[in-house]
Amino acid sequence: MRAIIQRVNSASVAIEGKVVSSIGRGLLILVGFHKEDTVTDSNYIISKSTGLRIFGDSDGMMNLSVSDIGGEILVVSQFTLYGDSRKGKRPSFSTSMAPAEAKLFYDDFISRFRENYPSLKSGVFAADMEVSLVNSGPVTIMLDSSKMF
Repeated sequence: MRAIIQRVNSASVAIEGKVVSSIGRGLLILVGFHKEDTVTDSNYIISKSTGLRIFGDSDGMMNLSVSDIGGEILVVSQFTLYGDSRKGKRPSFSTSMAPAEAKLFYDDFISRFRENYPSLKSGVFAADMEVSLVNSGPVTIMLDSSKMF
């Protein structure tokens, strides 16, 4: 499982011009699922995301997590995180989880994430979304559960 985590002042997701989710200060997390991902991968991403110390403390040092600051989280599915463009000019998505399975995996991921972090909002799986954000810093971190150990 891969996640791109961006520290934001605000973020939103719109579909056909209508905002369906929005947050203030917190994290925008783009997630992609590998065809071999399991609950262990999801748990790693959830734990790491909420515990990453990427917010400034009173001295301006990145010592606080989204949990520490009471920030919000917006999760958006993005299968293209597993795009492989090493050959040719058109990316291959052969290692991405199949759409039907990924939908179930995403729903379970969001449900478990929300149990751990109630201030969570999400995009709409497989929708053509317009994602807007005001990146703070900018701070962008990539997590890959295949590299958790």
